[in-house]
Amino acid sequence: MTAPPQPAPSQIASPQFLREPELRRGMELLYFGNSHITRAIDRGLAKQGLGRAHHRALYFIARRPDMPVSELLALLNITKQSLGRVLNELIERNLVDTRPGERDRRQRLLRLTEEGTALEAQLFEALRERLSAAYSRAGMNAVTGFWAVLEGLIPPEEMPRVEALRR
Repeated sequence: MTAPPQPAPSQIASPQFLREPELRRGMELLYFGNSHITRAIDRGLAKQGLGRAHHRALYFIARRPDMPVSELLALLNITKQSLGRVLNELIERNLVDTRPGERDRRQRLLRLTEEGTALEAQLFEALRERLSAAYSRAGMNAVTGFWAVLEGLIPPEEMPRVEALRR
């Protein structure tokens, strides 16, 4: 296996990486990277008449089938009213299904339908291609460092929710 290419000198962080110019470069890269990765799925969403809020809901429901609505609400950090609009549309389009909780029948558990699973997989594929290419160019150590930086942006009290998605 060949080693990943070495970064150009302009891509190496300065030893003074906490100074404003370095922080601003990181912010710009986060902004533009996010902008390009979300554009990768916007076309697929637009074809369906859906937006990014719908995508976020589909993504997290796919990661945790039978997720309670309250947990999705906490993950997305949006109002009940906003989530209600998004979920109602996804349910009407037969992309998401709900069922009552086993212990608490008032609880609504969310799961993707076959159509929802197919759409989420299609949207993820567009993201996967871009992330895989970027990860390959950067190499394993850079990816690990990138994850560490992103985790550092998440408040410690929210980390258990993030970690739960990997189970």
